[in-house]
Amino acid sequence: MEPESLYNLLQPVKAVEPPAEEDLPNREKRKHLPATSRKDTKFEELQKVLVEWVNTMLLPEHIVVRSLEEDMFDGLILHHLFQKLTSLQLEVEEIALTAASQRCKLAVVLEAMNQSLQVETHQVPWSVETIFNKDLLATLHLLVALARRFQPSLPLPANVQVEVITIESTKSGLKSEKSVEQLTECNTDKDQSPKDVFDELFKLAPEKVSAVKQAIVTFVNQKLDRLGLSVQSLDTQFADGVILLLLIGQLGGFFLHLKEFYLTPSSPAEMLHNVTLALELLKDEGLLNYPINPEGQDSCELCWRDGIFRKSQPCLFCKTAPGTQSGQGGSAEAPGPE
Repeated sequence: MEPESLYNLLQPVKAVEPPAEEDLPNREKRKHLPATSRKDTKFEELQKVLVEWVNTMLLPEHIVVRSLEEDMFDGLILHHLFQKLTSLQLEVEEIALTAASQRCKLAVVLEAMNQSLQVETHQVPWSVETIFNKDLLATLHLLVALARRFQPSLPLPANVQVEVITIESTKSGLKSEKSVEQLTECNTDKDQSPKDVFDELFKLAPEKVSAVKQAIVTFVNQKLDRLGLSVQSLDTQFADGVILLLLIGQLGGFFLHLKEFYLTPSSPAEMLHNVTLALELLKDEGLLNYPINPEGQDSCELCWRDGIFRKSQPCLFCKTAPGTQSGQGGSAEAPGPE
């Protein structure tokens, strides 16, 4: 049996009932997501992308989000996410234990987020009240806005819209109204990201995929020739991160000290160290446009190759300007095996 993704395993199957009349104060409105909307494929994909993005951003802090609906309300994760995205520190308590302190912390965090997003509180579809009450739509609107502002290349599914039921408490009882809520914008050709193009390559016929792989092998060998190294197969030689690290060093024109990575890794932990370092270097060089969580990939080599290398390879191609010949890069040398 194939292992399921962490996201799918962590999602509880539950039915969310609309609020009862006694739960809704007079003249108050509340949005309800029917089961059909929750099961919408694009709606589920949006949540998955955002969960993986948040978990990737907060990986160094060992914070894991399991449910956007259940985990974001108290301000703890939003606080850490804001600090990670902006490098700004907020004067709030790290862990708020009471509902009152959680609400207070959330208010400070949301105010700071709104300022960073340059929006007014009354203009946005989220609030302290809705986030604290675990309103999934409000949480999604907020995270989409943050992703658009701080990670514009994040491949959010386009044109995600769901049917919602707005329930209002009146003197004569509950009144409901159906509407469609837009969560992400429609895509245009201009919005298509390099990842979309590269993913399409792997949907081609096997012989065409082989041709693409061979072109990549040729590219890699041109860059590693000065180190006396060569690659014959993408399917076996990128699993431990060594070739990827040396390639990054060559393209970036910098010296990668042998003490920083395992030249001959002998365990999954050492392989993970190498791949994590490679991703950090790509981010530092401004070449990694998509969040990649090395621990989030399947442990089998197939996912290491197709999940890590496939996503980072377009970034590496971008490092070589059109017309640049092998050996004409930076003057600094990357190390060879010693």
